[in-house]
Amino acid sequence: MQHIIDRFISYVTIDTESDANSTTTPSTKKQLVLAKLLVKELNDIGLTEVTIDKNGYVMGTLPSNVNHDVPVIGFVSHYDTSPDFKGEGVKPRVIPNYDGGDILLNEAQNIVLSPGYFKDLLLYKGQTLIVTDGTTLLGADDQAGLTEIVSAMEFLVKNPDIKHGKIRVGFTPDEEIGRGADLFDVEKFGAKWAYTMDGSQIGELEYENFNAAGAKITFKGKSVHPGYAKGKMINSMLIANDFINELPKDEIPQETKGYEGFFHVTGLKGSLEETVLELIVRDHSAKKFKERKELLHKITKKINKKFKKQFGEDIVITELKDQYYNMKEMVEPVKYIVDLAETAMKELGIKPLIKPIRGGTDGCRLSYMGLPCPNIFAGGHNFHGKYEYVPVESMKKAIDVIVKIAELTATTDFSKKQK
Repeated sequence: MQHIIDRFISYVTIDTESDANSTTTPSTKKQLVLAKLLVKELNDIGLTEVTIDKNGYVMGTLPSNVNHDVPVIGFVSHYDTSPDFKGEGVKPRVIPNYDGGDILLNEAQNIVLSPGYFKDLLLYKGQTLIVTDGTTLLGADDQAGLTEIVSAMEFLVKNPDIKHGKIRVGFTPDEEIGRGADLFDVEKFGAKWAYTMDGSQIGELEYENFNAAGAKITFKGKSVHPGYAKGKMINSMLIANDFINELPKDEIPQETKGYEGFFHVTGLKGSLEETVLELIVRDHSAKKFKERKELLHKITKKINKKFKKQFGEDIVITELKDQYYNMKEMVEPVKYIVDLAETAMKELGIKPLIKPIRGGTDGCRLSYMGLPCPNIFAGGHNFHGKYEYVPVESMKKAIDVIVKIAELTATTDFSKKQK
């Protein structure tokens, strides 16, 4: 347990926040500090073929220790943390034997992590929690996944009596800004399938996710002295507000769950002459996803038509880009890889929680790149904010799941399952 804690803390105290406005890969140079540490650790624990390419993608191999053919499998996590909240200066605190009550994260600012609001805390009464100091995120997304993969590989190296085939590990930059799989070399990775260790609550096993798109909508205005503005001024900020009000009021993240999709405004910056609205579109259903994108174009045309005569050209410009798609389509034909992970959990006494991801992982994109990649819990909760925490016991269980999947892969006959 202490070894897991020490490794996790050594990772999260390195600032690896990614930057969506950057055009480089990785998007921030500071991510490479952790990437290079991971390379060292993989070499130190005895992995082979450890590499880091010019874009910061780290890969390594645990060679097979059996003399029969076993499918090559992989485990993947990302080392960047979200730019949604401060990731610099993380000061994690370990709470042993959590008593089920409020946790005072920051006395000076009166920041409290409370089971009265975050009810999942009560699932971990009596366990060891790692929390923030209330001023930064923790970074369990996805330094918990890194910790689990490295620790599992170390355990397998030290316990050669556990039989396994060839295992590949891969660590990516920039997942939090949707670019983690952009330059991932699937052919070089060479696995038949893989698992991302990037879920939340213990037991989570996911192979469905949102179809996702991002929109940048620019609103043009006309600046005129307010005393003489009648019939002349066009305030782009108010037009942006009108656009937002045309969206379904209850189809937003805080009002939806399960398979329900949403529109989510992520940024709004403007002046009288120009306002830029950024939002994301999410839906599990391909049909509803298409309809959501069509609605954005419909609203755009409606507003442009209204102002066409006064402005003389389109006042609203909508740029829409698909980000990733539901991995279900790519994973269902090889559903046995999900079943394998489910069996591993059950054999370890973990109740599988098979549900759709209300988000995305590197595995979504990788699945469409030829590497089917379901997602497994990493243990953290309340990602991307100051209330983030992770139970150490959940990380330990995730390590056990990785080891068990490796063991089951080496002892399962896949001849009738694989194409």
